[in-house]
Amino acid sequence: MADILTVTRQALLGFDVELVDVERAPMGVLRVTIDRPNGVRIEDCEQVSRQLSHVFDVEGVDYRRLEVSSPGVDRPLRRPADFVRFAGQRIELRLHEPVESRKTFVGLLHLESEDPARFSLHWQDDAGQQRVLPFSCDDVDRARLDPILDFKGKKR
Repeated sequence: MADILTVTRQALLGFDVELVDVERAPMGVLRVTIDRPNGVRIEDCEQVSRQLSHVFDVEGVDYRRLEVSSPGVDRPLRRPADFVRFAGQRIELRLHEPVESRKTFVGLLHLESEDPARFSLHWQDDAGQQRVLPFSCDDVDRARLDPILDFKGKKR
C-alpha cells in the first residue's frame, strides 16, 4: 500500500486547495481535510473527492468510504506555515511542557521571526494582566484557531 499522505498530496497538486490532514477512522472511513485561503466550498470538496477516488483506486489505497471536508472554524495548526498564515488570529495553544504550571493558553498569535520560525502568544492571565508567551513549533503539542463567534445576528 502506498503512503496515503504522499499520494494525497501528489493528487491535489493541480488544485487550489491545501491539504490539512488525512485520517483513518473506524469502519474504513478515510477523512481528508482541505482548506483554501477564501474558505472551502462544497464544489471544492466534490472535485477533490472525485479526484482522490480515482487516484486511490489506481494506487490501491484501501478504504470503504471517503469523506472530504473543510477544517472548520477551529482549524488545527500543525506546520510552521499554518502559524505564519494565521498570525494575528486568536488561537488555543497546548504546549508539551508546562509554563508557570499550565500547558494550555488562549490568546492572539504573533509572528516574531520567520527564519527560524519563532512566535509569541499574547494572552491575559487570571489577574487580567496582558502576558506574552514566546514559543516555537517544537514546543507545541497541539494548536487550533479559537475564534469568537457571534450568533446574535441583527436586531429587528
